[in-house]
Amino acid sequence: MCAQAIVSDVHGNIEALEVVLNDICDRGIKQIICLGDLIGYGPNPKECLDAAIDFDLTILGNHEEAVLHAVEMRGFNPGASQAVQWTVDQFDMLGPDKARNARRWDFLGELPRTFEQENVLCVHGAPPDKTREYVRIADCRNPRKMARLFSYFNRVCFVGHSHVPGVWSEDLSYYTPKSIENRFRFDARKVIVNVGAVGQPRDHDNRACYVVLHGPYVEWVRVPYDVKKTCEKIRAIPELSDSLAERLETGA
Repeated sequence: MCAQAIVSDVHGNIEALEVVLNDICDRGIKQIICLGDLIGYGPNPKECLDAAIDFDLTILGNHEEAVLHAVEMRGFNPGASQAVQWTVDQFDMLGPDKARNARRWDFLGELPRTFEQENVLCVHGAPPDKTREYVRIADCRNPRKMARLFSYFNRVCFVGHSHVPGVWSEDLSYYTPKSIENRFRFDARKVIVNVGAVGQPRDHDNRACYVVLHGPYVEWVRVPYDVKKTCEKIRAIPELSDSLAERLETGA
């Protein structure tokens, strides 16, 4: 089986996405799957969408859902909601970028909520609520929730959304990438794998994060990028909260 790259939560961060795509190319990987949230928070939503149009698969994230349907912004904090509205404004259908924005809207409108193949399920959030539910670290201490999540798929489920990479198994074990030397080999257990975030990591490591699927195992990859440049862009846009830049700097 050929290796596949799985990315998620780019969040309009073109600097992070470009270094990740270069790393993927350097590894000779041809197939790229994105688990959503290409947009939201970051200063370059159009450029990130344009790059993803060439991916093998992109599924719907909650920020794409919010841009398409403002009613779906429930649960967003004020800074996130404001970023969504600013992102919508970047796809203006009356301005000089009308033709390219029409293509971007079409791409957003066609994103599937889920993808499943050969006992592998891909969603943005969690198996039951494809875009909004979180799988959190503490859930390994919640047998009822974990039993519910694992009942929705056959073997492996890849998720994003929380921006924190890790593995949950059906025996209620949880593994950080660091604890398993950034590799997890699949066994008979069902597992949920969070691939981490390209554009807004929240595990106190501000390097872009993605995974490579090598058939029987998955590998997390961290790539440094020009965080300062992205932060300067965010701070130069009044509609984007400075706290979004601070999160990139701290990786939290």
